[in-house]
Amino acid sequence: MSGEIHFSQASGIATLSLSNPDKLNAVDADMWRALQARMSALNADPEVRCVILRGAGDKAFAAGGDIEEFLVVRATVDDALHYHEELVAAALDAIRACPVPTVAMIQGACIGGGLEIAGCCDIRIAGESSRFGAPINKLGFSMYPGEMAGLLELVGPAVLLEILLEGRILGAHEALAKGLLTRVVDDEEVEREALATAARILKGAPLVARWHKQWVHRLMKGTPLSADEKRAAFDFLATEDYKEGLDAFFAKRTPVFKGR
Repeated sequence: MSGEIHFSQASGIATLSLSNPDKLNAVDADMWRALQARMSALNADPEVRCVILRGAGDKAFAAGGDIEEFLVVRATVDDALHYHEELVAAALDAIRACPVPTVAMIQGACIGGGLEIAGCCDIRIAGESSRFGAPINKLGFSMYPGEMAGLLELVGPAVLLEILLEGRILGAHEALAKGLLTRVVDDEEVEREALATAARILKGAPLVARWHKQWVHRLMKGTPLSADEKRAAFDFLATEDYKEGLDAFFAKRTPVFKGR
């Protein structure tokens, strides 16, 4: 039986849950397809202001890919290329391309493909007993380059190579120290903290959140900004939300942003 991507949306927050309960939410081919499709739809939805990705239940975010199906989906080079480029990397790219903030809510195992998914999110909140790694060297295969991008951008080559070359499983606090996580909280506080994080995001101006993500990704390219880009950085001056933010500040009241 295939796993599923459960979806809910309320008050500007979309939640995607990786669900494959018999396999600690291991992500199978159908789940990668569904994740890419759902993220692509959310990326085009102007009502969405934050996306939370989590594992169903509290035992695992995702314990990697579904290894049992590898003999079928990766039987040949062409099959493997299709699986890792058109399914896995495409889903990861859709998460990285999300124009609104993404929050990974991590409980339990976050291994292999699960680590790749979490690494593509903007904010990663984990419980103290969660664990991280990609011990695929012990299975005789390497991580597809198209799947490394999010982790490489997040932690750099030294930490990524440490994870891949040793195949060691890291505890939450070591993962935090290495930059894999944003914060670690008590296990019972993970969901509450993820929701509180989303709530804080929603208190800000929607367009500003999008612009901050846009400019961070642009600056990561390492090339100088053009004159047009420098001017575009001040597009907020023409928005209603900018006026509302200043008016609220001077009036000592809570701003009401409308995303325009």
